[in-house]
Amino acid sequence: MRPYILAESNWDYIKNADFELAILPWGATEAHNYHLPYATDIIEAELLAAEAARIAWEKGAKVIVLPPVPFGVNTGQSDIYLDINLNPSTQFMILKDIIEVLNRQNIHKLLIFNSHGGNDFKPFVRELGLKFPKMFICSSDWFKALERGKYFENSGDHAEEMETSLMLHLKPEWVLPIEKWGDGKEKKNKIKSFSEDWLWAERKWSKVTEDTGIGDPRLATKEKGEKFFKDVTEKIGRTLFEISKADIDELYE
Repeated sequence: MRPYILAESNWDYIKNADFELAILPWGATEAHNYHLPYATDIIEAELLAAEAARIAWEKGAKVIVLPPVPFGVNTGQSDIYLDINLNPSTQFMILKDIIEVLNRQNIHKLLIFNSHGGNDFKPFVRELGLKFPKMFICSSDWFKALERGKYFENSGDHAEEMETSLMLHLKPEWVLPIEKWGDGKEKKNKIKSFSEDWLWAERKWSKVTEDTGIGDPRLATKEKGEKFFKDVTEKIGRTLFEISKADIDELYE
């Protein structure tokens, strides 16, 4: 039993435990090019959170990783077979109920460990922070924690070189042979400003990609994934330790 993983724990241990920070991995169930499993975001969320929590725990942080939420916002993929959508309003209610439990049981710090680009927790954090003033709620996108250009040659944001490398490291038996990999070519919006940061519209997934990937995965390797996994979990682990030990009333200097 890893004492920082709730799903592996038991009442004999939990009834005497005292945690400072809860970590909620949140993924999605969706197609990832031809070659990666539908559970890619869930696997990444669960395994990266667990390793980062291990690092924090061994430094002395009392963290607990909750079971991952397997569904995310997939409103732009409604016509992709068995991509499972949770509406943002549904996500909000799930998150609120979880926070109510933590708040009632005096675990007043929560990190939402997001693993899916379609999830946006910032508005929820703002609203629920007002509703639960004792709670410190924050969210993270682990895939933004490091400069990916230092690890991978091809860009992209879905089943690309980075995700494929990670899955070759984490679950190689679930990755199809390279002959099956699509090129992840993305069609761009004809209105050029949508490629800039100041203007946004949801992508209709089946209109922008033929293989459901965004980004060429074909330079992915297990070694790249292993290096990225090690570095990103070390950074996140240090941050978990800092959040766990921080005095929330004295965060600013």
